[in-house]
Amino acid sequence: MNQSLPTQVRLVEVGPRDGLQNEKQPISVADKVRLVDDLTDAGLRYIEVGSFVSPKWVPQMAGSAEVFAGIRQRPGVIYAALAPNLKGLDAALAAGVKEVAVFAAASESFSQKNINCSIAESLARFAPLMQQAQRHGMRVRGYVSCVLGCPYEGAVPPEQVASIATELLSMGCYEVCLADTIGVGTAGETRSLFDFVGRDISRQQLAGHFHDTYGQALTNIYAGLLEGISVFDSSVAGLGGCPYAAGATGNVATEDVLYLLNGLGIHTGVDLDQVIAAGQRICTLLDKPNGSRVARASVGSVAVSSRPRRRPV
Repeated sequence: MNQSLPTQVRLVEVGPRDGLQNEKQPISVADKVRLVDDLTDAGLRYIEVGSFVSPKWVPQMAGSAEVFAGIRQRPGVIYAALAPNLKGLDAALAAGVKEVAVFAAASESFSQKNINCSIAESLARFAPLMQQAQRHGMRVRGYVSCVLGCPYEGAVPPEQVASIATELLSMGCYEVCLADTIGVGTAGETRSLFDFVGRDISRQQLAGHFHDTYGQALTNIYAGLLEGISVFDSSVAGLGGCPYAAGATGNVATEDVLYLLNGLGIHTGVDLDQVIAAGQRICTLLDKPNGSRVARASVGSVAVSSRPRRRPV
């Protein structure tokens, strides 16, 4: 197992997509554009802006094309979208999207409940999508959900996770993000999973997506760092709940991840104070409490980035 920490980490900001998609209160295109622009100004270099799925299933993502048209796209920043099928990919292409994400589940039961097909069928659906993306020079990022546990099956074999991740890469995904969708994983399990999957897949092609349902997301990210993983998903203000655990937190907050990484002396190029401000703004708009512990502790006090920090020895 790897013991050294990466010197740089790339954060994949999923708040505008994964964070907002389950909100019941309608959010205007202008407010979504403002959120993405705020996150860009904070220095984030990868932002999931929206999702090209049927508005029947995800009403909150219905205006994704308009959001892409409205944001100030800065050179060097990736503005991505979820496109689970060929129809979604075509819509993304029409909107000028340069990168999309696809997802498969590591659990047969979760795949059936979530997208009404088996794992094998879901992967087969990606074949024409991947071909179309390659024809247009579009990069595709893959997700594998429920890698550390399924709400219907419990524990998930690491062999299953590795098999699906390998298949996604062979189909053309440049990177595969392993997602603890229900947030049940622990640091030891996270290290073991990355160690197992990393035997056949380069760690430079792996990323982590951790939910904080049981308060383990930051420890799991640290465990991933110890395994040489240097790409992690996070969501501003912890937007996005866990639909499989009523009242539980969902996505790990970008602010909290940044505080951890800053304390470890790991470079991200992201301004924590600006992310806190962006999170406060969207939470005020949604009339909901901020899900970031760092943001809650910092509001009204000295700016986080101005506090003296000591690089660990």
